[in-house]
Amino acid sequence: MHPESPVCRVLVVWGNAWLAGHVGLDEAADRVESAGGPTVVGEVPLREHLAVLRRDGLSELRLALPAPGDPLGLSGPPEFNAAAVEAGQAAIAVLSDRRLGLVPSPDRRGSSYAGVRLSVYEAGPVRHDLPSLAEAEQELSAAIRAATESLDSVDGPMAGRPERLGAAGGDLAPGYPARAHRVSALAARLATVLRLAGERGLTSGQVAVRDAALRELDRAVRRALLASCHAILEPSPDRS
Repeated sequence: MHPESPVCRVLVVWGNAWLAGHVGLDEAADRVESAGGPTVVGEVPLREHLAVLRRDGLSELRLALPAPGDPLGLSGPPEFNAAAVEAGQAAIAVLSDRRLGLVPSPDRRGSSYAGVRLSVYEAGPVRHDLPSLAEAEQELSAAIRAATESLDSVDGPMAGRPERLGAAGGDLAPGYPARAHRVSALAARLATVLRLAGERGLTSGQVAVRDAALRELDRAVRRALLASCHAILEPSPDRS
């Protein structure tokens, strides 16, 4: 699955809104399938699987947005971590007695069917060292400033500016605080800019400067996306 696909983000956002009572199961599942197409967990339709998980004690969904060398949101075991890093994303279902990792891959059957298949793995404990929404917003602002200063010395074509791009998959569900909507929208636009960044017309030295700046910005963007998706789970005083 391409890391830029929002399917796991959408599953976590709308799944948590459903668990919190802000939307119904059908609406949550519809949102996920609007992002990636018909979705199955193994061979089970997504709606049915989510209903079974809730009966089994599903309390929340967590997001992982790992990259090579940065297992953001992951806590093992190795098989799950490896699959999630390869996909660039995963969702973690937190049940009363265990955690299940859901890793997406393209599901193509014949020439006309295109959807998403979520493979199920045992997952490790929830990580508590992940950034809060406030921390992630501060990190993202600092990364934007640092990247801007670094890239000012790099002449070359600009692929696009965040303010000229749409929401780019940053929309959140009902029940999320306004700050989370703001951070998610900015991070999603920046993620699009990172995907479009090119090397045309740059020297090798300029490419090195650009790549270093964009690596740090990419890390901050992933942390901001993850924190905004988890904001509905934060204690209310931090959800301004």
